[in-house]
Amino acid sequence: MTKKGRAVILMMDSFGIGGAQDAARFNDEGADTLGHIAAARGGLKIPNLLALGLGKAAQASTGQAPAVGPQPAAQVTLPSKYGFMREVSNGKDTSSGHWEMAGCPVNFDWGYFSPNYPSFPEDLIQKICTEAGLPGILGNKAASGTVILEELGEEHIKTGKPICYTSADSVFQIAAHEKHFGLDNLYRVCEIAFKHIKPYNIARVIARPFVGEKKGEFARTKNRHDYSVTPPMPTVLDSIKNAGGAVISVGKINDIFAKQGITKAVKASGLEELWNVTLAEAKAAPDFSLVFTNFVDFDMTWGHRRDTEGYAKGLEYFDTRLPELAAQLQEDDIVFITADHGCDPTYKGTDHTRENVPVLLFGPKVNPQFIGARDTYADLGQTLADYFKLPPLKFGTSFWN
Repeated sequence: MTKKGRAVILMMDSFGIGGAQDAARFNDEGADTLGHIAAARGGLKIPNLLALGLGKAAQASTGQAPAVGPQPAAQVTLPSKYGFMREVSNGKDTSSGHWEMAGCPVNFDWGYFSPNYPSFPEDLIQKICTEAGLPGILGNKAASGTVILEELGEEHIKTGKPICYTSADSVFQIAAHEKHFGLDNLYRVCEIAFKHIKPYNIARVIARPFVGEKKGEFARTKNRHDYSVTPPMPTVLDSIKNAGGAVISVGKINDIFAKQGITKAVKASGLEELWNVTLAEAKAAPDFSLVFTNFVDFDMTWGHRRDTEGYAKGLEYFDTRLPELAAQLQEDDIVFITADHGCDPTYKGTDHTRENVPVLLFGPKVNPQFIGARDTYADLGQTLADYFKLPPLKFGTSFWN
């Protein structure tokens, strides 16, 4: 018998709401992505998110309501549960946040490369270059992905050397030109690199293809691909798939979970396209299905680049699309809105920030309730398992009832 209901997770990458108890351990005291954006902007027009409980969740997290200002009338009026979740994973990275919310906290330490030149061990680079037939690499340091293209893009085209760089995350990133270096060639080099970085306990190798012929014209394309290690234990995605359900990933979710527990992967990039694809997939999804979307622009385009105004406009746009999703929900459908970490665009540096994240759950049959502080992101995965009447996960406490 087919299980009733469909679920959607809208994962707003980096949308923290401050107040992490262990922020000092990460040198992130006082970080508050939502609160600081609202204050710097002098207000935010996000009536639907607020109607679903975002403002109350943020106030519970930090002790202070975000200064969003007067709001137009909300169009989403469905009942909701709302609160905030604390991260227990050792890191504040993408993989840890996603895996934890799916029921798999990361209780080990990732490996990291040095932020200073040279970031990568010489023998590692030699092994990659030898197997891939490369004349060498450029970069070899921690850098912003867009800045390093401006710095080294022309030299890359001239020499054929890929641009290799890292960040505060556990990553090895390789940027190369789609035409001059070749997309398939970039993927091949990333696969080779992924094999050789395993002893360093690095979470991901990221292919960063770009186009453009000269400085000022370079732009990254939607053909990014993440090569990720697999979660160390089964997640709620595996539970759904193994029980015969559909797990539809939109954006980079498929890469983050290394294809584990995914039945259909749909590529999309940019806030508008991600929303369009999410709406289409959610509308067409069968009973007993999960549509899981990562809205990466909040992190990649605005958070890391410390673009407060861009982040604010992105939040307002995101809010305007929620009524479309609400309008097409069937009576047993549910929607989660959450995040994987913070990335306060007003904060020092360009790294993620250790913050609590919102957890909003709405749908026609949801029992409205303030669910308070959740001790782990894994409560979301446990709630999803409970909703689908699947066996309990190892971690997390359900807030379904």
